[in-house]
Amino acid sequence: MNQQNYIQWIRSKVGHEKIILTFAGGCIFNERGEVLLQKRGNSNKWGFPGGAIEIGETPQMAAKREAKEETGLDVEVGKIIGVFTDMDVRYASGDQAQSIVIAYELKPVGGELYCDQVETTELRYFSKDEKPELFTKSHDDLWEEIWK
Repeated sequence: MNQQNYIQWIRSKVGHEKIILTFAGGCIFNERGEVLLQKRGNSNKWGFPGGAIEIGETPQMAAKREAKEETGLDVEVGKIIGVFTDMDVRYASGDQAQSIVIAYELKPVGGELYCDQVETTELRYFSKDEKPELFTKSHDDLWEEIWK
């Protein structure tokens, strides 16, 4: 069962009711100390690479998989930056969730930046002073944490 089927299966049981969703992802920095963000196709807002943890996957495995899917980069998972929570998320579909985001330092070890134009419409490195509008509170909290 993949992640999409898993979420669909849960939603078939609970409809739009609030559920807990756990995500993993992280921060990829370039040589100038800027952080990579993706513009997400489903919201047209910026966010850190990451996504839902699938059945049978560790958070570290999910962070690596999501980085590859969303940026084209192969990464090594480093230390944990933090765990961030959005208590109330309402998606365009009407689905409600409490999200838990586990964020890691991610080091590029291969691959090339790539946008699939569906999940990721743009990739760009941002400096501390260039914060764009991020798509959730947990990503705002992660932004604040990395620039402390």
